Amino acid sequence: MFPTLPDLLGWGPPIDTHSAFVALGMAAAGLVFLAESRRRGVSDPRIPYLVLGALVGAAIAARLGTWAQHLDPSRNLDLVQQLAYGNASMLSGLVGAWIGVHVAKRIVRYPHRTGDLFAPAVAVALAIGRFGCFFTEKPGTPTGASWGIVLDPDAAARVGAPVGVPLHPSFLYEIAFHVAAFAVLWLWLRHRPIAAGETLTLYVAAYAIFRFFVEFVRGNDVAWLGLTRPQLFLLVTIPLVLARIAVIASRGAFHRTPERMVARGQTA
Repeated sequence: MFPTLPDLLGWGPPIDTHSAFVALGMAAAGLVFLAESRRRGVSDPRIPYLVLGALVGAAIAARLGTWAQHLDPSRNLDLVQQLAYGNASMLSGLVGAWIGVHVAKRIVRYPHRTGDLFAPAVAVALAIGRFGCFFTEKPGTPTGASWGIVLDPDAAARVGAPVGVPLHPSFLYEIAFHVAAFAVLWLWLRHRPIAAGETLTLYVAAYAIFRFFVEFVRGNDVAWLGLTRPQLFLLVTIPLVLARIAVIASRGAFHRTPERMVARGQTA
């Protein structure tokens, strides 16, 4: 494991490795967001406020998502400590970003859908950001596969993993998913006549299903009924997202002609 960049690269400032990759992911996401905004001709001056809302919402919710892990409140950090030093949850961050964008839209009175702008940006951000997890966190559960990761004693002790046992590279599985999702979004879906904003719905649904199953090899603590906390959360949210897709599909959201999209103001 490589907690700082010098540990990973052998040189550089003592910057946290995970934070460095998160920053790289956000920078790449910004470029993708800008490119897609220009391609779609979206130049509204209120857009930066929506991006700010997404960032603030993600930052707050990612920390709060791992706050009340124990039924005994005394075992949890207080709110200030959690926001400053607590673990972060990717799923909670996504929910927070969604809420942050909608709050910002209300404040600045922005009426249009923006999911198509955010979808490829989020995919590339998660693909890069997960490298930070890969280099600093417990890889996953034991596996007999030849591609399992074997940690040395120091690294195993640092992340609480067994020594000398091949472990699933679960974060590499996630990176592969997000890279594939970005390719599908960038090369195909964004050019399809889909109702405004719904490429993000499809991406979120795909990731939710993938994440539910990859949790079985992540090595997270089991919370209830043999499932981890993320799986319990997804057990509730996946049906809701799939129900939304079914409803909008029945309304022809995935078979829009360019003429109908223009008529409905859905080109942005």
